[in-house]
Amino acid sequence: MIDSPRLELVLARSGREIAIVLAVVGVLSIAATGWAVANPVTTTTPQFDEEHVTTDVGTSAVVTQNTTLWTEGDRLTDSPVYMLNESPELTIHPETRVQNASGGTPIEDGAVRHELVLRFEAVRNGEPFWNETRPVLRESPSIDTGVATSNATIDIEALRQRQRQLEREVTGVGSIRLTMAFHTEYDTGRHQGSMTTTTPVSITDEAYWLGGSLSDSATHSHQSGITRTTESRSPALIGGLSVLGTLALAGAAFVTRRSPADIDAARRAVHEQRYAEWISQGSIPMWIGDHHVALETLEDVVDVAIDTNERVVHDEQRDLFAVLSDGVIYYYTDRGLWEETAWPEMDLQSQSTVVDADGELPPSDASELEGIDEFADADDPDGFEDDEEIWNQL
Repeated sequence: MIDSPRLELVLARSGREIAIVLAVVGVLSIAATGWAVANPVTTTTPQFDEEHVTTDVGTSAVVTQNTTLWTEGDRLTDSPVYMLNESPELTIHPETRVQNASGGTPIEDGAVRHELVLRFEAVRNGEPFWNETRPVLRESPSIDTGVATSNATIDIEALRQRQRQLEREVTGVGSIRLTMAFHTEYDTGRHQGSMTTTTPVSITDEAYWLGGSLSDSATHSHQSGITRTTESRSPALIGGLSVLGTLALAGAAFVTRRSPADIDAARRAVHEQRYAEWISQGSIPMWIGDHHVALETLEDVVDVAIDTNERVVHDEQRDLFAVLSDGVIYYYTDRGLWEETAWPEMDLQSQSTVVDADGELPPSDASELEGIDEFADADDPDGFEDDEEIWNQL
């Protein structure tokens, strides 16, 4: 058991409030523990699906005459360069794939549109000052197992002639630049969008080629559902709440049982501990001292002892603290004045038996008195002769 006067004083002053607070904390903690056990954590995670739209643009050309390199009728595919005399026409093969990337399944109910244009530009110092656009392909092919395919054939010889004509027109002013642009529009049912790619086209007297790729792709995501995951709450949280609740309720019970009822007694115990080096245990006679001065607190008695360089004597029987200085007794007691400390306090009501002057003693008490000579009959020669002798005997 903790033996601390300061704790006793705190409990005497605020024990009831502390017990109530601890009880409330304990009940709430136990209730929170039950709630945490009965309500696990549910995590909701959204699920997403992705749709991919990919466009690949291939090229091919058919050889129109026999040469040392090819035979008439051969088809050249995705060649980095084509000979102008042997294969004067270039075929463009746009192919757009629409599929659900998450499941790898094709999208059948979408829509795709292909557009291919050639553009001549007159350029000076890198800036165009004139342009001419020639549409080559405008088509909305059907989607078969997620694939939409188109074809367009370009007469490269005709383009070369138009390019030479334009170059003569701008001689000394600028140059002619030829580009090919491919535009794709799509609708997957969930997402709509478009892609545009361009590449320069180079044509000489002997050959032609594309400067880059016209392929492109796009990805779209959408929420397809949610996933719920249920997990128990942290064992540390549950254990912490349980321990807190148990300790708080135990603390409330301890405070309720330990709280002293007398605040003054608790305060005096604190003072006794604080000034223990000035207090000695002893017995104080009633007749000591010429004058008796009652002080309000034990602290006042200690102050007198310090000022007079004397010690405080604690008479436990009389519950009295006193300092003797020059014949004067400075004292403090809870019982009242100096004379009232002469006899110990008695609880007269605790006496269960009251004898009436005219009544008779109970049998048990009467039997105890039998054989006691001091209370013998006055007529008995061995007894006391009078009341004065009985009093002196007492």
